[in-house]
Amino acid sequence: MPVTATYIYLSPLTLLPHHEITNLSKMSTFLSLHCFLPLFFLISVFHLSSAARNLNGQVQDHSQLLHYHNGPLLYGKITVNLIWYGHFKPSQKAIIADFVTSLSSPLTSNNQPSVSTWWKTTEKYYHLSPRKVASLSLSLGDQILDESYSLGKSLTTKHLVELASKGGQKNAINVVLTSADVAVEGFCMSRCGTHGSAASAGHVNGGKNYKFAYIWVGNSETQCPGQCAWPFHQPIYGPQSPPLIAPNNDVGVDGMVINFASLLAGTATNPFGNGYFQGPAGAPLEAASACPGVYGKGAYPGYAGDLLVDSTTGASYNVNGANARKYLVPALYDPSTSSCSTPVWGFWWWSITRLETRIREVVQIFK
Repeated sequence: MPVTATYIYLSPLTLLPHHEITNLSKMSTFLSLHCFLPLFFLISVFHLSSAARNLNGQVQDHSQLLHYHNGPLLYGKITVNLIWYGHFKPSQKAIIADFVTSLSSPLTSNNQPSVSTWWKTTEKYYHLSPRKVASLSLSLGDQILDESYSLGKSLTTKHLVELASKGGQKNAINVVLTSADVAVEGFCMSRCGTHGSAASAGHVNGGKNYKFAYIWVGNSETQCPGQCAWPFHQPIYGPQSPPLIAPNNDVGVDGMVINFASLLAGTATNPFGNGYFQGPAGAPLEAASACPGVYGKGAYPGYAGDLLVDSTTGASYNVNGANARKYLVPALYDPSTSSCSTPVWGFWWWSITRLETRIREVVQIFK
């Protein structure tokens, strides 16, 4: 089966060398969500808007960071099929399956910031696209097990496509997840995961071929956690800081979630190599890779940013998920603000929007 496109995801430490980054802007004011004065609200919004983080050290023209290349985006109802290659514990499978389910979980006030709120940033790319299509709606699909290592424990990119083709190829994203004892071409050397597309084995629309999107992510726990599971492991180079406690108590799989989340955002906005990206098509800068190493406000090389901390476990996270899960996900480039949008920042903005709505409701009552 021919591979038509492949895009690699390097570790944040690889993409974010110290000499390429300038100081990130810091939030300029403190907002109290308990104040219901409209005037204060307007002033606070002004200050918060002026404090959005820009990638000043990487590009000069932020509005043109990610160009649209006139290709199709994934849209409508898409299932995410998980193909487990090698040995994974049931608890590890549940962590990633719950993450996929979390992408479409209802937005409620008691689970913010949430995975689904974070994912909504990708919808802004659809709004900007001249192709007027419905936004993407993801749901968990089939889970396929290959615990017998049918292709061995040393895989090439061709093997990854072969494994990805085991999932349904119509209206689907097939995700290949390799266990910690599986070596993959380029893994730890130049990539932590991959997303791409390939020609389907089936035919539709009068015998014409169609493409399907796929993702591969490896478990780096025993091979290169310092590169592909940072900040849950000491980095292999660069600024050194103590590793954070993984929110699901699994350094390898929590690291896989970070890489999976990054690649999923790239798949949605650049599924076939002609969507939103900057740079060469074979190694593009995409929605998540445009914000390398940024997980919270104030991030800089060696520091993931200001994150939430679980009071019981001490684990660091920035979003809530289904089944009381907590995850760490990367910042996404927001094309509407030309800045990196972090989940906690998005939570404050979501809360401000709710506050504004409530203020208007109260004003109507007393009119």
